[in-house]
Formats: sequence, structure tokens, C-alpha cells
Amino acid sequence: MYGHESLRSRLEDALASGRFPQAALLLGPAGVGKQRLALWIAQGLLCERGPGAPCGECVSCRQGAELGHPDLHWIVPVQRPKASDPDKQVDEARNLIGEAVQERRAQRAYRPVDGMVGHPLASIRYVQRIAALTPYRATHKVIVLGNADRLVLQEASPEAANALLKLLEEPPADTVLLLTASQPQALLPTIRSRVVPIRVGRVPDEAVREFLVTELNPAPARSELERRVLLAEGSIGRALADDGAGSGGQHAAEEVLRAVSRGPAGWSLRALGQAPWAARGDFSTMLDALALSLRHGLEERTRTGDTGAVRRWVTAVRRVEETRAAARGNLNPQLALAVLSRDLEGLA
Repeated sequence: MYGHESLRSRLEDALASGRFPQAALLLGPAGVGKQRLALWIAQGLLCERGPGAPCGECVSCRQGAELGHPDLHWIVPVQRPKASDPDKQVDEARNLIGEAVQERRAQRAYRPVDGMVGHPLASIRYVQRIAALTPYRATHKVIVLGNADRLVLQEASPEAANALLKLLEEPPADTVLLLTASQPQALLPTIRSRVVPIRVGRVPDEAVREFLVTELNPAPARSELERRVLLAEGSIGRALADDGAGSGGQHAAEEVLRAVSRGPAGWSLRALGQAPWAARGDFSTMLDALALSLRHGLEERTRTGDTGAVRRWVTAVRRVEETRAAARGNLNPQLALAVLSRDLEGLA
């Protein structure tokens, strides 16, 4: 675990006192460690020394750390099964989930899930099967449903959807359900109403830095390390997903700043040259690099004591961050870049 010390302390108290809910939703920004925290909670619930923070030494804790405890079930998004028979679909989903978890066990520092995977109806039925089982070793079992906002409920029959909601509302006495989501609004309101929310915030830069140095082999060079820590904004997943891809974005950001310095004639041509379909790809990468460049510039002006320049650069950084947030939605990159370039005029 990296970071979340304060939250873990509160969760430890809830676990030790027996007040931890049977159905909880860990929600927060993408990549901040919600699933890892859910697995830590599961270890604490299954620890042989009693509920609380996992001791890390007993057989259950060691098995949990290796994702090998028979009563810990990690359900991750997968492709929709291809079988036509419902029972075979569940078996296929179980195999796909097992393969995905095995890959995560081998990688440890796993990347964000592919946009085409989710939790199809077969995975929901698999969860129902697990919930009906008797714990194999412990007194209870823990089911972690990662990326629960990838639930594909619209393909399910009303009976299956109602069964899932019933499971969340009244899980078996020997079952704890832990859901994670970065977009809780994507979950059905009836699902959100049946779980206790646990908010998971961003981690400090030092935790991101420690993760990158400890878990990556080879560790990033110092300059690359600091770039990724800054762009991560408290999300280890984001720092990991960056994976050195910023060089192209840095070049594009420098192009934009040069175009802005030439006035409307320069930045308008650069905006027209922006690929309109790259809002979630190259455009976002460029905005990340642009934000980093402007922050460096802001630091330099802060040292000079020029309050007017500092205000202008603070405004510029804020505008880039607003554009970055909008780029996650349905926007026209060309128009967005033109508006942003106009707002960045006058930087000195």
C-alpha cells in the first residue's frame, strides 16, 4: 500500500470494532488505489489475528497479498463471454476473470483497464454463485468488484438486476461486498443507495514518487520521475499509465506556446492543425505537458516577486486545467485549443 494512512487508520478502527458494513463502495478519482485499498480491507477481514489492519504475517494475510486466499474473490472487468448458453457464459466469465487476476498477480503494477471490457450479466451471475457458497477457510468471504461503474446492467433481465440489488441490500451473513468506482454516477441509483460510501482521495506526491521508484524496473530517471509525479496529481494509476509517453506531448506543447507567442495568426493555424478526433489521446497528452510547462514558468515568476506576472500565469494554469477536464468529455479539440490559445496570449 502507498498512501491513505489516515483513511486506513479509520478503516482499521471500523474493522476492529465490527462496525465495517457488509456492502461498501470505495469511490474516488481513477488510479488512486481504490482496488488495492479494497484488497487491504479484505486482508484485514480475513486476518487470523482478528479483524483490523492485516498483520501481514499469518497464512491468510500472505495468501491475500498474493491473491490466493480461497475466500477472497476479486472480480475485474472482462470481455463479454461468447458462449450462447447462460451457464457456459458464467463459466467463461469465471475463466476470463481468473486469467485477468493472474495477469495482475504477475504484473503487480497493472495498467488501467481497456475501454472495451466491463461486468456483463455473466459476471453478475458469477458473483451470485460466489455469494451462495460456504466460506472455504475463514468464517466469511469477501468479494471485491473492481470498477463497478463498468456494470452492464442494461443487457440483464429485470430478474437478474433485481437479484444483484437484493444481494447488495441483504448479502449473506458470511459475505462482505466491496465495490470500487471512479464514476459513481454511472451506477444505478438503486445500487448506490444500497452501499455505504467510502471516499478515497488522492495520495501525496511522496507516495507516488515512492511507488514509481520501488515498483518500476528500471526506475525512471530523476527528471522523468519528477515529471510523472507532477502530472499524476496524486494518482499512482495516472503516473503509471503515463509510462514515458510525455515526450510527444512536450513537443506539441512547445509548438502551442510558440504559436501563441505569434498572436492570432500563429495560434489560429495551430488550432486548425489539431486533429479533431484526438480529444482523449494526443490532445490530452499535449495539455498535460502544457500544464507542466506553465507550472514551471509560474515557479520562476514566483521567485521574481512580480505579482502581476504571477497572477497571469496562475490564470493560464487554471485555464489549461479547465480544458483538460473538458477534454474528458465530448468537445471539439480544434475549437478548445483556439479558445485556450486566445486566453494564453499576453504571457511574458
